[in-house]
Amino acid sequence: MAFRSSRLPGETSATVAGVPPAFVYLLRCRDGSLYCGWTNDLTRRLRAHGAGRASRYTASRRPLSLALVLPMPDHRTARREEARVKRLTKLQKESLVIEMARVVPQPDDAALALEAQLADGRGAEPEAPAG
Repeated sequence: MAFRSSRLPGETSATVAGVPPAFVYLLRCRDGSLYCGWTNDLTRRLRAHGAGRASRYTASRRPLSLALVLPMPDHRTARREEARVKRLTKLQKESLVIEMARVVPQPDDAALALEAQLADGRGAEPEAPAG
């Protein structure tokens, strides 16, 4: 017996549920830098960044906050947009964050997941006491 799906060709469970199938995101790191990446599971990826397992860059700089999330229609578009954003200067990335924050609503669940990890001490390392 062959399995028959009710989905259309190219349609994933994420698109069926109304969730974008891919995201480009910017993380603000402890040293003030902005890290750009793409994923098809934003919450899982943010947890990995918070735990220091997602990339060498964020493992050493530990992300402090989610600066921007851009929903993408598919992984190819997300990868192209990630490459475009990575070519921008820091000033251009900061401008993108300011401009897009007014246009694209940020997904609360993903931001809350990262903030919870940071609060639990699994994200950014605490700063040394002054003195």
